[in-house]
Amino acid sequence: MKPWRKPFDHQDKTFSSPNIYINRERCKGCGYCVEFCPQKALSMSSEFNSKGYNPAIASNEQDCMACGYCEAICPEFAIKIVSSISSEDTATSKLKDKDKHKEKITN
Repeated sequence: MKPWRKPFDHQDKTFSSPNIYINRERCKGCGYCVEFCPQKALSMSSEFNSKGYNPAIASNEQDCMACGYCEAICPEFAIKIVSSISSEDTATSKLKDKDKHKEKITN
């Protein structure tokens, strides 16, 4: 997926596709997550879980932009989105933020 704009700090961070974790036993197949996903990364499974529901599945996980709509709207808390940022980028950004904070204090 190509973003439609770039954040101010896009040079400092590299993002990979997020991981979508769906607890199949907790999901009751309401379909809210599928309906509200802006990238259509989720769909309903044709298989049944132990309760007899058709749970949601991550059918196009590479299209997910980790917006968190599915995680927020799920009434059963069955979805977890984990987006990963490389550790070097996180450490670098923390150091830059710390330096900016020091500059504000000394000025």
